[in-house]
Amino acid sequence: MPLPVVTVLLPARNAEPTVARALESLLEGTLRDVRVLAVDDGSTDGTRGVLEALAARDSRVEVLDGGGRGLVAALNLALGRATSPYVARMDADDEALPRRLEASVAALESEPELAGVGTGVELFREDQPVSPSLQAYASWLNGLTSAERLFRERFIESPVCHPSVCLRRDAVVAAGGWRHGDFPEDYALWLELMDRGHGMRNLDEVLLRWRDSHQRLTWTDPRYAVRRFTWTKAQYLMRGRGPLADGRPCTVWGAGPSGKTLARFLREEGATVERFVEVHPRKVGTRIQDIPVVSPEELGPPGRSHLLVCVGVRWAREEIRADLTARGWVEGRDFTCAA
Repeated sequence: MPLPVVTVLLPARNAEPTVARALESLLEGTLRDVRVLAVDDGSTDGTRGVLEALAARDSRVEVLDGGGRGLVAALNLALGRATSPYVARMDADDEALPRRLEASVAALESEPELAGVGTGVELFREDQPVSPSLQAYASWLNGLTSAERLFRERFIESPVCHPSVCLRRDAVVAAGGWRHGDFPEDYALWLELMDRGHGMRNLDEVLLRWRDSHQRLTWTDPRYAVRRFTWTKAQYLMRGRGPLADGRPCTVWGAGPSGKTLARFLREEGATVERFVEVHPRKVGTRIQDIPVVSPEELGPPGRSHLLVCVGVRWAREEIRADLTARGWVEGRDFTCAA
């Protein structure tokens, strides 16, 4: 078989009702020069049979045995078999729109500074409406269409939809592939690639139908809990290209659960957290984690302490960002949004 342009890594476990459509949506796409490595990761239903039947009909499909070792092991197994310059991800219950791979490869071909691109996504589910919070997340993600904006907002939430991504294989291999641990493997990979100096962005076209369900790992696997995302942020805030890598102390705007958790993880890594900033009058003037809490009026001008804005409410974060910018604070240099 000739060397394909892109290899799709598609792990599947007990996905019999949806995996055929997921795989067919890739094979029916406008980019024909593809290979799909479908990893059956210990399925106990008819998933393996569905995959083998599709492989028998289309030589572009190869079925691998993941042995039930989990998503990260399945991805790295397929990555090790890939020989194409690009590797793409796909989940067994999503649907790729026809131009997904063609548009992704075209972007990577024309923008060599990028290690990968995601696409715009459309959320769907059959049993009930998609939650407003997940819709808001998808709307934010779909707006990260420049490498500059995505890099600026990389510490807010995971800035790329994992099953929509297409990556340079060499960059992923050099980064060590997907790492296994008590943290979200996709978010850790995006931060690692950017920490190595690569760019990432999302295409401004919706090219993946992204299924939400009660079985999504986001809802069921503790590695994807907010606390583990926050731990991952703390690691990369303090290393490489992170704003605290130079040893600067920091101030945390927001003494709610997100801000307190981030401050705790940063201090465990050796960071100095000088202050919390809070608008709640009952918190101002107190100490939290033995750190003084001040009001926004007491923040003062930008200085030696880097400000981390840990406010999860989007409209409030945008107000803070606009206010800081109007007061001469430069995002990335003086402050970073981190929730």
